[in-house]
This record gives sequence, structure tokens and C-alpha cells, in this order.
Amino acid sequence: MFPIRDHNPSQRVPFVTYALILANVAVFLATLPLYSDPAELNAFFADWALVPAVSNPATFVTSQFLHGGIAHLAGNMLFLWIFGDNLEDELGHWTFLGFYLLGGIGAGIAQVLPDPSAQVPMVGASGAIAAVMGGYLLLFPRARVDILVILLIFFRIVPVPAWLVLGLWFGLQLISGAATPMDGGGVAYWAHAGGFLVGLLATIPHWRRKGGTDYWHRTHGHPPHPEAQYRLRRTTVPRAGRHRQ
Repeated sequence: MFPIRDHNPSQRVPFVTYALILANVAVFLATLPLYSDPAELNAFFADWALVPAVSNPATFVTSQFLHGGIAHLAGNMLFLWIFGDNLEDELGHWTFLGFYLLGGIGAGIAQVLPDPSAQVPMVGASGAIAAVMGGYLLLFPRARVDILVILLIFFRIVPVPAWLVLGLWFGLQLISGAATPMDGGGVAYWAHAGGFLVGLLATIPHWRRKGGTDYWHRTHGHPPHPEAQYRLRRTTVPRAGRHRQ
């Protein structure tokens, strides 16, 4: 199961969220020819991905705009599209941009600290997006999020509170990180968990300015504006009847 949308419409156009999505897609398309040559791709990642053993400070930012494949990119951009607009709405455009980049840097640090001699390159926007998710959880814990549940041939969209989706996601990162060897490659679970905590903590000053727990009491954990409503419409395509010959 994975989230596909929330019921929390933004009150202004999230220019920065859209720009970040476009930047990530543009970088991926620009580097797409490298994926046909593993040697060139590895050399490129050695220069621009976050490699703990190399200790290049610039890669804490550049690695946030690189992805390991189309599925990696699509999954990250989906999460950014769902949760980014609301945090940008709350923080403002430029503050949100700084929050996003610093969240990604914090996520990178969380991945590097346990094993600073690691040679495995780390790429992806997921650490920065995890920070956005942490901030979203603090401000809108009971906002409704639609998740797509897939069980074999069974598909269903189910609305659940944000705290359940994001809390389960964060718990899975901790469990998976503890069960995965640091040199095993694959998913950077500690970057995800670290980014999430950085984002949650960085949002506390804004949450307190809004009233802290009093803000939760006023909104009951929901967005402070009417939620979006989605309705499934019946198809206009006529059903074919059964005919006996």
C-alpha cells in the first residue's frame, strides 16, 4: 500500500514544490544516457553522489537531485507532490526551500555518521522529502491521506489519518535500518529516519508560533481549512449485455 493523495489542499500555488519536482526530473533526463554505460554512471556518481568516504561537502546537496532509476524518481516525486505543497503553504516559499535542502543535508549526515568509511554512493531526494513528511506529521497529524491498497487483484483506495501513514513509514525505516548491514547498499534507511526527525524538529518553532498544543486543540489535528473531497464518478461507457446464440 502507498499514499496517492491527501485531503489537504494548499491555499496558494506551491511554486517551490513544483520547481523541485521539475529540477529532479530535468536532472534525471539529462543523466539518462549514462545509464546505458555502467562505468560512466559510476564515475558520475563518484563525483556528484554522496560517498561517505570521500567527504565532499557539496555532494550533501547535489546528491539530493540524483536518482537510481525511473521508479526511484517517480516514488520520491509522488511523496513530494502529496506532502510538499502544504508545508510550503505553512512556511512560505523561500523558507520551505531552505527547510527542504537542510532536511536533505541532515538526512545525509544521518547516513554518514554510522559508517563514515562507506564507499557506497547515496543518491535521491528521499531524505529531504522525509523531512517534509516529519514537518507534515507535526502540523497535520489527522489530515486524511488516501492510500492505494493492492492485494493480488484487489485494488481499493482507503482514507487514513496522516499519523498512521507517516508513523508506520517512519517505523519501517527504523526496523529496516537496524536489520540492514551498513555496507549492504540498497536503501538508505538511516537517511530516511534522520531526515524525518530533522524535519519534525525543525518544524517545532513554527508549530509553537501557531500555539503548539493549543493549535492541535483548535484544529483537532486536521488542516485549518476545509478538506478536499474526492468522488468517484460513474463511467459513461455502456455495459455490454450477454447474448445467447
